[in-house]
Amino acid sequence: MKIRPRLSLLAVLAAASLFAADTRPVVALYPDGAPGSATRKAEPEKIAGSNVSNIHHPSLTVYLPAKDKATGCAVIVAPGGGHARLAIEHEGWNVAQYLADHGVAAFVLKYRLGKDDATPAGAPQPYTIDRDALGDAQRAIKLVRNRASEWGVDPTRVGIIGFSAGGEVALLAATRYAAGKPDAADTLDRHGSRPDFFGLIYPGGLPRTDIALSKDVPPAFLAAGYGDRQNISEGLAEFYLKCKKAGISAELHMYAGAGHGFGVRASNKGPHGAWIARFTDWLADRKMLGLQ
Repeated sequence: MKIRPRLSLLAVLAAASLFAADTRPVVALYPDGAPGSATRKAEPEKIAGSNVSNIHHPSLTVYLPAKDKATGCAVIVAPGGGHARLAIEHEGWNVAQYLADHGVAAFVLKYRLGKDDATPAGAPQPYTIDRDALGDAQRAIKLVRNRASEWGVDPTRVGIIGFSAGGEVALLAATRYAAGKPDAADTLDRHGSRPDFFGLIYPGGLPRTDIALSKDVPPAFLAAGYGDRQNISEGLAEFYLKCKKAGISAELHMYAGAGHGFGVRASNKGPHGAWIARFTDWLADRKMLGLQ
């Protein structure tokens, strides 16, 4: 079945202001501090408008749907920002609020940044994309599965969606994963890190030559603007064809009137403003929602 919005996007976004997330539970991915970051976990984050950086204590901000709307599906949301910062509002909180309002549990991921703009010029960056940002995404998937019963989530319907640089993180999570270890001391590590689906919204990372695609990669939802830069607009179309060749189920949306960074905003006009409704339609078609 198709899931149609019950609230106007404008009303949803009005409720999802910069301050809305203050009332949401925040769960640390590593309560005792992330590997390599434990001594910095108490450092305050840098806030610049709707951007967040200086992230040393990665976390999930939790958006749960009302119980009478809950579908059992969960989505981890990875904002973009060039790996220098997180565009936490239009690629994080607004996305999560919309999903929660439509029955999907959503978790906004604050991951460590490989090019953090809070690092002094000339100083070495403490984190990397492939080790730390990816590690945080993998940990987030396992954390949601570990607490699935508490959050009303089906552990076999946990996915990740990423925007721009967060799309690169989501792409890595969808193609680099491991099975759980039943005897692991850390209960999170008893869960596998393979997402059950993934979404790439005007993603970075597409020119990488170290991404392995096979039929074991989960289904993909792909969206971008025709007016985006070539390596994203053409790159995503090429990625779709690679998915098809590898036997990966994929759906591609290319919006003629859009460029980069549209995310979920009240100011979005035209078809690209409804991409997230197409995403929930796709989840329903993939039998990821409990409303069929």
